[in-house]
Amino acid sequence: MTEPGRSARAGVPERPTLDGIEDTWARRWQDDGTYAFDRTKTRADVYSIDTPPPTVSGELHMGHVFSYTHTDTVARFQRMRGRTVFYPMGWDDNGLPTERRVQNVYGVRCDPTLPYDPQWQPPAAPVDDAARKNPTPISRRNFVELCGTLTVVDEQAFEALWRRLGLSVDWSLTYTTIGRAARVASQRAFLRNLARGEAYQAEAPTLWDVGFATAVAQAELEDRERPGAYHRLRFAGPDGREVLIDTTRPELLPACVALVCHPDDERYADLVGAVVRTPVFGVAVPVRAHPLADPAKGTGVAMVCTFGDLTDVTWWRELQLDTRVVIGRDGRLLPEPPAGVPAGPYAALAGQTVAGARRAVVGLLADAGDLVGEPRPVVHPVKFYEKGDRPLEIVSTRQWYLRNGGRDAGLRAELLARGGELRWVPGHMRSRYEHWVGGLTGDWLVSRQRFFGVPVPVWYRLDDTGEPDFAHPLTPDESALPVDPSGEPPPGYDESLRGLPGGFVGDPDVLDTWATSSLTPQIVGGWETDPDLFGRVFPMDLRPQGQEIIRTWLFATVARAHAEHGVLPWRDAVLSGWILDPDRKKMAKSKGNVVTPMALLEQYGSDAVRYWAASGRPGMDLAFDPAQIRVGRRLATKLLNASRFALGLGAADALRAPAMQPLDTAMLAELSGVVATATSAFDAYDHTAALQATESFFWRFCDDYIELVKERAYGTGPGADSARAALATALSVQLRLFAPVLPFVTEEVWSWWRYGSVHRAPWPTTYEVDRAIGGTADAGLLRLASDALGQVRRAKSERKLSMKAEVPLAEALGPADLLDRLTLVADDVRAAGRIGRLDLLPGRTPELVIACAV
Repeated sequence: MTEPGRSARAGVPERPTLDGIEDTWARRWQDDGTYAFDRTKTRADVYSIDTPPPTVSGELHMGHVFSYTHTDTVARFQRMRGRTVFYPMGWDDNGLPTERRVQNVYGVRCDPTLPYDPQWQPPAAPVDDAARKNPTPISRRNFVELCGTLTVVDEQAFEALWRRLGLSVDWSLTYTTIGRAARVASQRAFLRNLARGEAYQAEAPTLWDVGFATAVAQAELEDRERPGAYHRLRFAGPDGREVLIDTTRPELLPACVALVCHPDDERYADLVGAVVRTPVFGVAVPVRAHPLADPAKGTGVAMVCTFGDLTDVTWWRELQLDTRVVIGRDGRLLPEPPAGVPAGPYAALAGQTVAGARRAVVGLLADAGDLVGEPRPVVHPVKFYEKGDRPLEIVSTRQWYLRNGGRDAGLRAELLARGGELRWVPGHMRSRYEHWVGGLTGDWLVSRQRFFGVPVPVWYRLDDTGEPDFAHPLTPDESALPVDPSGEPPPGYDESLRGLPGGFVGDPDVLDTWATSSLTPQIVGGWETDPDLFGRVFPMDLRPQGQEIIRTWLFATVARAHAEHGVLPWRDAVLSGWILDPDRKKMAKSKGNVVTPMALLEQYGSDAVRYWAASGRPGMDLAFDPAQIRVGRRLATKLLNASRFALGLGAADALRAPAMQPLDTAMLAELSGVVATATSAFDAYDHTAALQATESFFWRFCDDYIELVKERAYGTGPGADSARAALATALSVQLRLFAPVLPFVTEEVWSWWRYGSVHRAPWPTTYEVDRAIGGTADAGLLRLASDALGQVRRAKSERKLSMKAEVPLAEALGPADLLDRLTLVADDVRAAGRIGRLDLLPGRTPELVIACAV
């Protein structure tokens, strides 16, 4: 490995180009260890980033480029500020997205009852739709191996794109959420949660995705507007009174356990405590009062079923109602009716899908005369799993939970306080965290009925009848982690006892992917496996992430660090905005409007794409705009060419010499202000403001300053020496100001005349720039000279003359004090404007006017 500070200067090429510099510098950075983390530094010298591990289940899109570029600008800035940056990359490769991708690519499905087949091979090429509709069943182990194979391929493609984009990560720190380190950390944390009473198992109503056949947590829900219909049902009340209710789910009638009204609704006050009978089935159910009942909704009285929605669960729990479950895990009505429901009418529903059962019940209601009027169409929000395509059902299952404050006011207050300790960028994002924590209605469901994930690390004893003892799970020693209870026996047991009375059974579930991803600081920081590293990087400095996963990734990570370490996992959280399409709609795979970045990186160059990404501030949405990418390309090209020109004037040999001429010191004084502005902006995570200040100055530097001084710089003597010194300082400083956003072109130019890497060079300071100023400086002189030169150019343009045309005479009119200042830079204005004689006429106009005789 080459020491970064000792690489040779390349010299200025005859024809500099942006083409191919990404490959050149990506290799050089890797070979030289430019971004390697220095483990010898103390925690005070470390800046550690908890980088989001992208989900490896498809392609990266411009939203990834947008947010990861933002993080990279932070890493590069902090590195140049003298910090050793802990900047890992992870791949989130376990969970449902990967399983679905494997199923679609290879046309397989997991059947845990099948034995492992070491000879099985997947199809050599992606399968067709017919194979996807009739997938081949394979064993759990074969399926997990196939998931692992595909994710490796995807990860390689992702890494290639990130390298092309120029992310300054230390690739030796790469981790995966299904890798050994992640499995060990995830299982260790779970076992400690269990030992402290923070993890528990319960049989309870569970949000269930029928398509994925797994439980879903509250944080993974989303509402989608779906068409439905209100059906008005007639219940038989006491003394022949009819009680009407409106429902969009008549198929749950056999699961009805009560009717509920608001305590203050006088219409039903006399019914509270009475019993009514359900239509069709004739089951007696009580009428109860509860404040969640809405008197203005429907008829004001609601049917409570086990379970139609989350409000049903609340009513069932708080009113201590009976349980009559009718929907199974496959999304169909159970073959047998629940206790107390007559089998006769239920037979028409048994085994039906939800939609089929709905039609059957409506028919039965109509035949019985208990369907009042026609169904009324409605569009209403329906709960979905965020990655699913079928409405969620609620079924009763045994699951693992982690306490998160949803049922513990004290813990909730502690986690809210943690949110208050965190620095939020932008600040208003904190309210989203507080709203989520304050609105939690239950603990975090962390078990999943899937296969490619971190196994729940427990087993259960089987009694003499073969029933598992869920109350006393068997756990491994931490030194044995990671474990897979589906393929390994618990301590003290032999594999031959699996599934036998008196033996054991392994927990078949895996942990929710967020239960592992919530430990990314611990996983990559070497928690319990590398105490020295962990002490240098944890708690971390920065968590960059999307705003939509505040409720999942951010909150879960805070909750896990609070439970295990009693601290926040990081100091700052920077939230990214959305990428919008040209119609100002959010880009999303589900909407089919995403743009993949590789072609754009190849067409315009990585710096140009990064320039577009850096145009969006944290938390703010940004429209995808190829025109803005082209602007970035033009900027990078100008930086290349302007640098070549300045170095061609001899600037490289004048670095650190003082600038003495008024125009030169004025330019440097203005540059000093730019350095202060850009530094403050980066400190505030406002890369956009830093870029804007730097770019604005750069164009004036190129279009005005260089044009004003190039004639002087071509010459000899003190004036030429001053110009070259100013050019050298300005070029050195501007390359470093641009480096976090435009890493490739700045590194290319830096290599022409400086040693080492610009990304290891110190961040410029106002002291550095001010030290290059010999004597006093009037920062406004550059703008004054630019204004004068601009008027000369405009006069030539209006007369359709070349900018090289001579101006025999020009008159400068304006206030006396303004012309006195113009005198200080008059020689440069005359040379740049090709003015033969410049007369100063004070007091003629209230502002500067240059009259040209051409």
